Amino acid sequence: MTAQRADARRNRARILAVAEAEVAAHGADASLEQIARIAGVGSATVRRHFPDRRSLLEAVFSQRVDALCSRAADLADADDPRTALLDWLGALTTYAASARGMADALLPAGTGGGNHVDACSARLGSAVDPLLHRAARAGAVAPEVTTADLVALVTGLALATEHHPTPAAEAHRLLALAVRGISPRG
Repeated sequence: MTAQRADARRNRARILAVAEAEVAAHGADASLEQIARIAGVGSATVRRHFPDRRSLLEAVFSQRVDALCSRAADLADADDPRTALLDWLGALTTYAASARGMADALLPAGTGGGNHVDACSARLGSAVDPLLHRAARAGAVAPEVTTADLVALVTGLALATEHHPTPAAEAHRLLALAVRGISPRG
């Protein structure tokens, strides 16, 4: 039984890794059959782990949110608060630019949010708040800038560059422009 469980865990991890790559390449409408084929499992195995597209997308999204939260924790004690915040914003920008269509796919039709998206947003906010507050105390970012501002900024950059030939590079270029705008003047 343990070998079977280990195999199931490996299959799930492989499905998630492939799904993340396929979403980056083809957007949230990536083919579940293609994901199964590349992962080397049958579509029934994908459905056993993820009964529908939404549950698979939620798992991919949660996995990336976990990584971003972990990155924020790693940066919490960095020597330079500004560099730490910008490093995290860069990681968020890279992910947002590669998660084409995820937000739209996870939001319930006709609403401004969804339980899963809201929970992930709250986790991201809690993770980055210490970085932002530390940078603000150091005078590295204007005191009125909020975590919601930063997430909205990166989300906007991702949406604006979604159809660009190199969305991540363009999103990072625009982030650099925006950083100048949120930096304190003086």
